[in-house]
Amino acid sequence: MSEIENPQKKSNGAFVAIIIILLLGLAAMAYLWSSKNSDLNQCKSDNALLNSDMDGMNDMMSGYVGGMTNDIKTDFKEMLKTYDLLLEKDKSKADSINKQKAEIAELLEKVERGNMSARQLFSARKEIETMKKIMRGYIVQIDSLNTLNYRLTSDLETTNTKLSQTTDERDQYKNDAEKSAEQVKKGSKLQAYNFSSGGLRMKLNNTTEESNKAKSVVQIKSAFTISENPITPAGNKTVYLQVITPEGKTLQSSSGNIISTDAGSIPYSDKKDIDYNNQRIDMAIYYRLNGEELTKGNYKVKIYCQGQLIGSDSFTLK
Repeated sequence: MSEIENPQKKSNGAFVAIIIILLLGLAAMAYLWSSKNSDLNQCKSDNALLNSDMDGMNDMMSGYVGGMTNDIKTDFKEMLKTYDLLLEKDKSKADSINKQKAEIAELLEKVERGNMSARQLFSARKEIETMKKIMRGYIVQIDSLNTLNYRLTSDLETTNTKLSQTTDERDQYKNDAEKSAEQVKKGSKLQAYNFSSGGLRMKLNNTTEESNKAKSVVQIKSAFTISENPITPAGNKTVYLQVITPEGKTLQSSSGNIISTDAGSIPYSDKKDIDYNNQRIDMAIYYRLNGEELTKGNYKVKIYCQGQLIGSDSFTLK
């Protein structure tokens, strides 16, 4: 009986051992599962936190990129306005400035399309700085030219003012000189006075005598006195006689008898040369008729010397 029970006891012990081993295995598996599940939950939690951080970073980056985009747009637009102002100041640099404007407009168009990454925006920002340096160079050049132009304009205005003053002074001197010359001319003008003018007829003894009968007159005589004048240069002078008929025609021995006067070119009847020594001279000029038939009426006599009318007289024939 005892021999039979021993094998059964051994069998029960083995079974118990197996059960214990299975329980231990299940416990170990439960522990491992629990541990893995805990790690999984931790990973999920970490992932959620990471996603939250990424969302925050994305929001922050989006705001930063948006702000950078607006800044770049503003810079490009301001640069275009500045270049327009530079063109107004200096047209000579139109080609190079328009080239810069075209490059800026192209970049601005890309930015406004909104398809640029942060890296591309940073690159655009660098290009802006480079373009600003170029633009500042144009500003300096144009301002220097404007300063130079201002100085040149100022110098020119100063020169023109001085020239105008010089011209005014020259004109004043010229006017004074002309006035002085005119005064000298007037002062040096000779005067004819003490006139005795009229017709002469031929007597039987071939001498002449005064006559106021138009049909009998063969000569016209004008006697007068040339005044004393210390200003007039002394020397030989020609005195011209002009006899004007009642019809307004000048009696001439030759159609070539023309002289230049202050009143223009005029015909003269006859002339006489004198040696003037600044003293008074009594003289007479005769005009011999060349077959002219004189008419009744009032005749005018004018005396010219040195291109000036120095005296006049008249007489009447019946």
